Amino acid sequence: MKPNFDLKDKVAVITGGGGALGSCIAQSLAESGVKIAILDLTIDSAKKTVDLIESKGGIAIGFESNVLSTESIGKISKEILAKWGRLDILLNAAGGNMPGATIAVDQTIFDLSMDDFKKVTELNLNGSVIPSLIFGKIMAEQGRGSIINYSSMSVDRVITRVVGYSASKAGIENFTRWMAVEMALKFGPSVRVNAIAPGFFVGNQNRALLLNEDGTYTDRGDTIIRNTPMRRFGEAEELNGAIHFLCSDAAKFITGVVLPIDGGFSAFSGV
Repeated sequence: MKPNFDLKDKVAVITGGGGALGSCIAQSLAESGVKIAILDLTIDSAKKTVDLIESKGGIAIGFESNVLSTESIGKISKEILAKWGRLDILLNAAGGNMPGATIAVDQTIFDLSMDDFKKVTELNLNGSVIPSLIFGKIMAEQGRGSIINYSSMSVDRVITRVVGYSASKAGIENFTRWMAVEMALKFGPSVRVNAIAPGFFVGNQNRALLLNEDGTYTDRGDTIIRNTPMRRFGEAEELNGAIHFLCSDAAKFITGVVLPIDGGFSAFSGV
């Protein structure tokens, strides 16, 4: 029997949908006929992605949102249901890092800012938990839906410097498995929760860490490339196929997994 990858007329919410990775998958899903709700910290960022989708004939709506506010996300959930009547997909793409939660080359762990550590862990962990609870409840009531969280290569091995980000993404993986079990046991097998673990992709937040102004690799960028068997950084659109799969009925017996999309980084010992 042919696998069913069809997503036409499904409704998706993408937090952080104004960012590079969020915007890319939003456009890809829209091209497959998915109606997209873009959530971002500013309405201008959300609207940029909405405009890109609509310019290609897709259907989208943008919201200014705070993923750490149950009030903000709850209000948006009601507006989405009023507009489209259902919710099929949640992508928790919102996240980020802060300098104080990162250990600089000339620092040690004892220079860690606990204030920034708390902000980073709240954004990356709570900022996925809160939307998962609010939108996940809608899926539970429907009896079907797919939640996809964003993990990181920094979970399974130590990626130096990014201590706050690493800790929060480790929490994401545990929460993904926990909620997957909870939903399947109590709300049926058609509400699924999975995660992707992107390898190294060049974006606005990490460009200066990975690339020099002339496009050559920094020392950190060179180390990453040497430990990535495909010997290159990923492209944002290379996440899309895996996400389409996890959202579709072709993956209807898959829940609680974390899928690396990393050019072999997680498989390589470095020797």
